[in-house]
Amino acid sequence: MYAALWPESQFFGRTLIAGTDPAEFALTFDDGPNDPYTPKLLDLLGQHNVRATFFLIGNFVHQRPDLVRQIHAAGHLIGNHTTSHPWLPLLSARRVRNELAFCNATIEDAIGQPVRFFRPPHGARRPDVLRAARSLGLTPVLWNAMGFDWQPGRAAGQIAAHLTRGILRNQQRGRGSNLLLHDGSHTRIGVDRSRSIEATRLILARYPPGAARYVTIDAWA
Repeated sequence: MYAALWPESQFFGRTLIAGTDPAEFALTFDDGPNDPYTPKLLDLLGQHNVRATFFLIGNFVHQRPDLVRQIHAAGHLIGNHTTSHPWLPLLSARRVRNELAFCNATIEDAIGQPVRFFRPPHGARRPDVLRAARSLGLTPVLWNAMGFDWQPGRAAGQIAAHLTRGILRNQQRGRGSNLLLHDGSHTRIGVDRSRSIEATRLILARYPPGAARYVTIDAWA
């Protein structure tokens, strides 16, 4: 279970977590694109001149390619979060590859550039999941600080507090912080992520650009 689900485990194969500079942060957002919350998040990031990494679900990319192009045009990095957000270790190797390949194709069709990074839903992986990703030219990416914003009832302050604890732990270890948040939900487009956006605002206020260096995860590849 540890090897398959713990985000920092390298037992099944190497994954990208973070860099070695404790002042570097990567804001990463899963499960989009999600209207109207992704555009609101883009506005917030733009106000702070911060670039982030968005791991998108292929089915939603297919529905909202215009929003994907908006993310890309704002200078953010886009990664693969599978086509339908399944538990990948429960699928056959063929279905795993199809989940990744179709998501790649839909994103690349929207933005006209190859996809280089992949985050497994729930962080769940096994060796053939990582092999499938690499066979498609994808670097698997996990995280080392989580806001738990996907849990119902989490207030923005609680989400930000979870992230802050992760940041402090990473800094004690001499590591950068790969911050996991959600601008969408795997269930459908339109799920309320206002608390995640407010938590992002709180993190940017506590660790303002300049005091912290915000990077996209390709800086650590």
